[in-house]
Amino acid sequence: MTTPKTKRLFGTDGVRGEAGRFPLDAATMETIGASLATRLRERTGAPPLIIVGRDTRESGEWLEAALIRGALANGASCESAGVITTPGVAFLARTLGAHAGVVISASHNPYQDNGVKVFAPTGRKLDDETERLIEADIFAAQESGQSELANTLDIKSHSDELHERYLTFLEKEIGAGLSLSDQTIVVDTANGAASQLAPELFNRLGARVVAINNHPDGRNINLNCGSLHIEGLQEKVAATGATLGVAYDGDADRALFVDARGEFVDGDATLWVLAKHLHARGELNKNVVVATVMSNIGLEIALRSHDLKLVRTDVGDKYVLEELLKTGASLGGEQSGHIIFPAISLAGDGMITTLGLLRAMTEAQKPLAVLTEGFERFPQILVNVRVREKRPFAEVAAITELSETTERLLGDKGRLLLRYSGTEPLARVMIEGESQAEIERYAEDLAAVIKAELG
Repeated sequence: MTTPKTKRLFGTDGVRGEAGRFPLDAATMETIGASLATRLRERTGAPPLIIVGRDTRESGEWLEAALIRGALANGASCESAGVITTPGVAFLARTLGAHAGVVISASHNPYQDNGVKVFAPTGRKLDDETERLIEADIFAAQESGQSELANTLDIKSHSDELHERYLTFLEKEIGAGLSLSDQTIVVDTANGAASQLAPELFNRLGARVVAINNHPDGRNINLNCGSLHIEGLQEKVAATGATLGVAYDGDADRALFVDARGEFVDGDATLWVLAKHLHARGELNKNVVVATVMSNIGLEIALRSHDLKLVRTDVGDKYVLEELLKTGASLGGEQSGHIIFPAISLAGDGMITTLGLLRAMTEAQKPLAVLTEGFERFPQILVNVRVREKRPFAEVAAITELSETTERLLGDKGRLLLRYSGTEPLARVMIEGESQAEIERYAEDLAAVIKAELG
């Protein structure tokens, strides 16, 4: 069956789906590799060099091989970095003069899924125009019934050398002068791409490293571990008396933390600590932090107390990066732990985030629990309302009137966010405020009006 041409395959985080099914089947992966090579050659007028890496899913090897087959057949040179983090591929593409970097990963998803992320040499994700061209090539190949290419490969792989290049950058440049000899760090690598890299990095910097969930078997990536399941990390930090615990997701572009007391430290709290640290060093450009509409209002209030400003974007690190580049700000991220330092890398990097947090702790000579003081997470409620149509809320008088009333009642210690789901017929009502009971009442009232008008 032909997939409708109007359907978008590339989301804010590349192409993602169940491995073995369209668009994550071998034939489509070959088409993606072929199309990428063709588009890059058209743009540069030269045979392109593509760096490819993957996480630890059992589908990663054959998906990578299929993509490379397509790229090689269309004039590209390909170098495989093997199992490596998403930001590791972005770094290699940038520093090796490649025309693109490709990551085979579905990030925090279960092992059955996989995905494709493409980076430009700058470290930014592939531009929308090229994504649309590749999508058109995919649908054209489907209609023509294009079959897989012959299984002949000439893959250049120097993965050990490429891993060392990335680790040396992290150790010698990002971690320059940082001694962790007095730190015990529990590292949960989610049985993913950082399973070998992260423990090695922190060992090199002198830390006592306790690594957990670092034995991938192709099917245990993100399974009850990593950034989606912090409980095991909290228990291990308490059991070992560690000074810090860090959890990565499957491709290690995000990091979440546990302090020495076993308390969870999310991306908002991490931004708070890093913002104060950079501000004290005179490195927080324009006194601005960029986050998404989902960051807790507690972060906004905490930053305001230090005369710092929070600028919000739509959900997705892609939009955070766009705002960082537009405003010249030096720090941004998401509640999920995806933090971006644009002066270092345009791709979020969980290990760089960890080094930044450790540097803040070391220079302040304070534990993380002390550095997070001043940030108070406000109560939040999210209510979903099924709707028959997605009319702009501003066009519905009853919704607009109650929204304005609610915002007045919340004042500067609360926040209302109304938005539609991008994939389901749902309106989402998100409210934050000082009182859980109060925001629940406000949310129920708004949900009732939305249901009456649009349900």
